[in-house]
Amino acid sequence: MEMLIFGLLTGILFGFLLQKGRVVRYDKQIGALRFKDMTIVKFMMSAIIVGMLGIHFFEVFGLVQLMYKPVVIGENIAGGMIFGLGWGLLGYCPGTQGGALGEGRWDALWGILGMLIGAGLYAETYPFLMKRVLGWGYFGSLTIPQLIGVNQWFVIMAFIAGVIAMFSWFEKKGL
Repeated sequence: MEMLIFGLLTGILFGFLLQKGRVVRYDKQIGALRFKDMTIVKFMMSAIIVGMLGIHFFEVFGLVQLMYKPVVIGENIAGGMIFGLGWGLLGYCPGTQGGALGEGRWDALWGILGMLIGAGLYAETYPFLMKRVLGWGYFGSLTIPQLIGVNQWFVIMAFIAGVIAMFSWFEKKGL
């Protein structure tokens, strides 16, 4: 029960931050897709950095044990195409639809309905897709540090430096 309460509280906090960052707004979503407004990208990259640092510090202190999902190219391509198509058609990504609906944007309800229908269709076609598409390019539990043979902190710091450089470039361009 404690985990459910903790999940509810962190979900409320995340929704609050989404709303305060104005990333649940349709114009921000479309601006990101058109490379005109990088508010969404800045928010996502900031969240990735905080999560990346937090989870790896937890690992260092033995508070978590990381378990990596296998890298499967077919799954990533199919999932990315479905995600991108839905985001491009509706103008909301799955994470911002709930926030948009909470702000009274009823158009987000169509996306939520579409996700539910899509999940049902995916479940029904999963055996077919698994045989023909989803299993392509199975590499097992492979991480970038393992792939290039370096310490994970080197990759984390390089990623953070790249994001900072990207943010600087966005600011120079007024994005």
